[in-house]
Amino acid sequence: MAPRQTPTIRQRRFGAELRRLREEVGMSAETAAGLLGTNRTMISNIEAGRFGISEERLRRLAGIYECADQALVDALAEMTGGRRTHWWEEYRGKVPPDFLDVSEIEHYAVRLRTVQTAHLPGLFHTEDHARAIFELLVPPLPRLEVELRVAHRLARQAVVTDDRGLPYVGLIHEAALRMQFGGRETARAQLDRLLEEGERDNVTFLVIPFRAGGFPMAGDSVLYADAPNPRLDTVHMDSPTGAVFIDSPTQLADFRSRLDLIEEAALSPGASRDFISAIVRDL
Repeated sequence: MAPRQTPTIRQRRFGAELRRLREEVGMSAETAAGLLGTNRTMISNIEAGRFGISEERLRRLAGIYECADQALVDALAEMTGGRRTHWWEEYRGKVPPDFLDVSEIEHYAVRLRTVQTAHLPGLFHTEDHARAIFELLVPPLPRLEVELRVAHRLARQAVVTDDRGLPYVGLIHEAALRMQFGGRETARAQLDRLLEEGERDNVTFLVIPFRAGGFPMAGDSVLYADAPNPRLDTVHMDSPTGAVFIDSPTQLADFRSRLDLIEEAALSPGASRDFISAIVRDL
């Protein structure tokens, strides 16, 4: 079996956790390979996400690594097997790979939390708002690429709007609410969309007003995806050079604490809704 040329974020996440389990017991890749009945190259490829393994082999490795966290082992077992085909695969080679990685972590999450200071949450963009953002990129994108990115962004929204009802908490700074991408009418329609989607039982928007002052991660755009097991959580951050994905246990704990602090500084759900409505009336 040839190795994967471009492992997805979920495949890399799976391999990284196996590497951590091995390192936690101080075992070398050579020793692990010998106990599993394979070679060091195979272990390295598994840990890099280039090779998948069966559930049986995963559970054997967990035993070799003396992992007593059965919930974690079960969560890892759910990640084994062949590569499944999902809706975002139709966009492979048409939009940046990072876009597909974000779709993947959203799809497998059990809860999403975001912090947005300049942009509104992408999972709730209107078509016109999304198009206005992609048209601002430098250098400008060809029209077809803009439309493909818009279509992909709109398709992502099903994760919170379908029957599954994935829990979502969006922490939105007042600055993002007042940005008028695409002009006044587009901005008004976008805020109306937030108010409409905020009526869903699984969706909560919390506004951070200017008067709240400074707060952790001010200026960042962060997505925290809770996995079925906390050790498999993933953070996604935007950067000028592309997406950054974070899965270090220490960093994940730091992000959870920061998000909790931001929630404490934000307005209540009801006050947030009133705040957004007031901005709409001013437009």
